[in-house]
Amino acid sequence: MRIIPIASGKGGVGKSLIAANLGVALAQAGQRVVLADLDLGASNLHLVIGHQSPKSGIGTFLNDTKSDFNRIIAETDVPGLRFIPGDTEIPGLANLKPSQRNVLVRRFLALKSTTDVLIIDLGAGTHQSILDFFLLSGQGIIVTAPAVTAVLNAYVFLKNAVFRLMYTVFTKNTKAYVYLEQMRKEGSGPQKLYIPRILPEIQKIDPHSYEKFMLHINHLHPRLITNMLDDPKDAEVAMKIRRSCEEYLALRIEHLGVLYRDSFQDASLASRLPITLYKPQAVISQAIFRIADKILQSGEDEFALDDKEIDASFLEAGAEAEIDFETKMEYVEELLHSGAFTTGDLIETVKSQQFEVSKLKKENNFLKLKLSRALAQGFKF
Repeated sequence: MRIIPIASGKGGVGKSLIAANLGVALAQAGQRVVLADLDLGASNLHLVIGHQSPKSGIGTFLNDTKSDFNRIIAETDVPGLRFIPGDTEIPGLANLKPSQRNVLVRRFLALKSTTDVLIIDLGAGTHQSILDFFLLSGQGIIVTAPAVTAVLNAYVFLKNAVFRLMYTVFTKNTKAYVYLEQMRKEGSGPQKLYIPRILPEIQKIDPHSYEKFMLHINHLHPRLITNMLDDPKDAEVAMKIRRSCEEYLALRIEHLGVLYRDSFQDASLASRLPITLYKPQAVISQAIFRIADKILQSGEDEFALDDKEIDASFLEAGAEAEIDFETKMEYVEELLHSGAFTTGDLIETVKSQQFEVSKLKKENNFLKLKLSRALAQGFKF
């Protein structure tokens, strides 16, 4: 069973939309898919796939972990796609206890006899339980948008994932664990620790722990999806994340693809249908089908990519950004000529995008100011 956790450093980047539509695309490709809503405390994945409001879900199961887990797995209208709802009714559910996390992991793994692909829609942020579920697979997907905050938070998420892995591998009282704790207590917490700098020291003082960590990190190959593009140049933010991961985390990531903003998304949500069903020929739907094909072609859950393959994934994503943008513009022209899309509609769309750009510029300037102040104080991240 292939496990695909989907995470984001911050909310509002379209993570759940991608999880739902990816589930549809993989099911249509003949895979037996289970889509699990682990965005606990803010569970709304049922709205995206057009499922009726669930009467029970993960929350109700966690109240009685001895109950039958299969009873909360619901069939959907998409052949081959099953759904595990989350729960928004139980206070504190967003922060799972270790015992709750462990029982869920066991139940998820037990699905392998009837499931080809398990997609886990994780909550936004870097809570320990979110990181643990992300690390269940070497092929976790991180979703970002071109906004500076989204890019920064995507990198921070991956950094926290690497340090979570490190603390999991380095058991208490080992020299490696003591070293990390000492660094943290001295004020050199994860925000100032660069993996390539500290690994040689750990290898020197605790070779056994070092080898264990390298075994795990070599199986961790997160994959990136850049969502909410307005222009092909927006795809360039992926390279910033890649460079930061390689330079500061010794982590290699693959680029799965890009998705443009699409007005059909709002219409599909209003219709309670995933966009891959509502408008299969839409640019964003075709991009999701393309990403699903890449996932199926990638083989087993654990895999390794060489530098040439990673380079190729980023070059391919950049080319796809150009092609999809041209397709999107051609479609707008067709709508204008057909009369279905008036000049007034186009003006309103441009105004809306200009407003979004203005907001992003203000956000960018604010972050630059904060970063310059932090750097002036000797802060590194």
